[in-house]
Amino acid sequence: MLLSSLVAQASPLSEQQVSQLQGLVSQLNPIQQAWVSGYLAASAQLAGQGAGAPVQAAASANLTILFGSQTGNARHVAEAIAKQAQGKGIVANVVDMADYKTTQLKNEQYLVIVTSTYGEGEPPENAIGLHNFLFSKKAPKLTGLKYAVLGLGDTSYEFFCKTAQDFDQRLAELGATSVHARADLDVDYQAQADSWSNEVIAKLEPELTATTAPSAQVIAWPGSDTTVGTASQYSKQAPFAAELYTNQKITGRDSAKDVRHIEISLAGSGLTYQPGDALGVYFSNDPALVRELLLLTAIARDTPVQLGGETLTVEQALTEQLELTQSYPAFVEKYASATNNATLSKLAADKAELRTYIGERQIVDIVRDYPGLLSAQQLVDALRKQQPRLYSIASSQAEVEDEVHLTVAVVRYDAYGTGHLGGASGFLAERLAEGDKVKVFVEHNNNFRLPASNDTPVIMIGPGTGIAPFRAFLQQRDASGAQGKNWLFFGNPHFTQDFLYQLELQNYLKRGVLSKLDVAFSRDQAAKVYVQDKLRKNGAEIWQWLQQGAHLYICGDANKMAKDVQQALLDIVQQYGNHTAEQAQKYLDELRIAKRFQKDVY
Repeated sequence: MLLSSLVAQASPLSEQQVSQLQGLVSQLNPIQQAWVSGYLAASAQLAGQGAGAPVQAAASANLTILFGSQTGNARHVAEAIAKQAQGKGIVANVVDMADYKTTQLKNEQYLVIVTSTYGEGEPPENAIGLHNFLFSKKAPKLTGLKYAVLGLGDTSYEFFCKTAQDFDQRLAELGATSVHARADLDVDYQAQADSWSNEVIAKLEPELTATTAPSAQVIAWPGSDTTVGTASQYSKQAPFAAELYTNQKITGRDSAKDVRHIEISLAGSGLTYQPGDALGVYFSNDPALVRELLLLTAIARDTPVQLGGETLTVEQALTEQLELTQSYPAFVEKYASATNNATLSKLAADKAELRTYIGERQIVDIVRDYPGLLSAQQLVDALRKQQPRLYSIASSQAEVEDEVHLTVAVVRYDAYGTGHLGGASGFLAERLAEGDKVKVFVEHNNNFRLPASNDTPVIMIGPGTGIAPFRAFLQQRDASGAQGKNWLFFGNPHFTQDFLYQLELQNYLKRGVLSKLDVAFSRDQAAKVYVQDKLRKNGAEIWQWLQQGAHLYICGDANKMAKDVQQALLDIVQQYGNHTAEQAQKYLDELRIAKRFQKDVY
């Protein structure tokens, strides 16, 4: 190998650095090696020009675009804004908030923030550090800063775009000047985001093009779609038609859960992924659901409608392009108006009551509850575009090569006198046969990654389908011969029915890839036992691992599990670290900022 002879030559690298570089290159495929080569060349060129690394925006009058993203949408919008700026001759720096040095903020002159909101009005994982800094006593006066904030969210949730509102308010309090009104956008955000971006760039263009270098550039953080070496032509906007290889139920026949192991071929796509990434899945709605909706509204299935500048039948629109399985306030408001239903309009006006009402109801449930006549076009206009579902990838390409594996819990429940099936999970489990095609794309998640060093210990907490990315982690650590210890906490209702990937995990344990495996089967004894109980029981050793530099990961349900697990971790830090509650919270926050505590919750 070329690297093997570097030390023997007049190399600027130390022997240790060469060893580290060899370790990294050995884990990369040719496409990834090409990307690294291009990235290092670009970094060297920027350094030669006196520019800072991507993490630090240049002190000159460039445009810095920060994104806070849980699922990747904010990142994509930030990159699109950067491309628009580039087209106007503006130098734009796109930076993940997790990688942004807060000490740089006082030097910024022009800033755009694009952020989603997570949970109960909280910032997404990668935005926590910047959000905490801005609301701390350390935040500087920003009287020389001009800014704009764009929020992405879902009106179904109470704290719609709360993080964007926080950033906007706090920047103003610190003396910064807003150059354009904040926009809070719903799930179907693309057209409005484009319009908002054009308006912001138009306002900034006169100042930025007058003060920046004549040749514009977009400096993007690694992993973004604007970086060098994006190998595949397929993306969220242009998904790949992949073949379904395997659909295997991996829960027992008596289980209350229906969990499927899904294997999909990526052969010929050029798509690559890393453990921690997600797969976006587009799906077709259940034909039975479409038929019932058309019957309830007395609309003929072949009635032509306009959707996104295209003419198609209402049946095609409902089947392929519109959201039917997730309800949202905007539909209720528009449907009530179109059918002149005063009772439903009154319900729609009470935001809290409306959120409760739409909780488990699908679109057809609302129409069944409040029947009314409307035109095919009115129905289509009341519905929003279908959004792809994201699933944590349950495989490593080091193990499965041109395949991608998912662990899918089928959403299935009875309510309001009828059965209900999830949109994407029902499509994958019930309506897609092996050999059929499914449209997919890879959503990179640089905020849920294995440690850079193979020697670093990791603690993984993944009950239920939260085990998915940790299956990928273990495959990767196994393939790379990692020496770092691996500890997995897994939980589900019953050992005999719900022990997902049991044989694989036991094999990893036998071979030493998995150092420790703690399981919590909550319904197998009189007193329910959950993963957080197992964490507390092992608190002393968990604290010891953390003191040894272990990285901590949580994946799974955000509503209860993640909160209960985090509280258990706080209790452990307090008890074994001899910390107060405030100190324990600060400790976990510091782990997050250092990327030693990462969450993929949904």
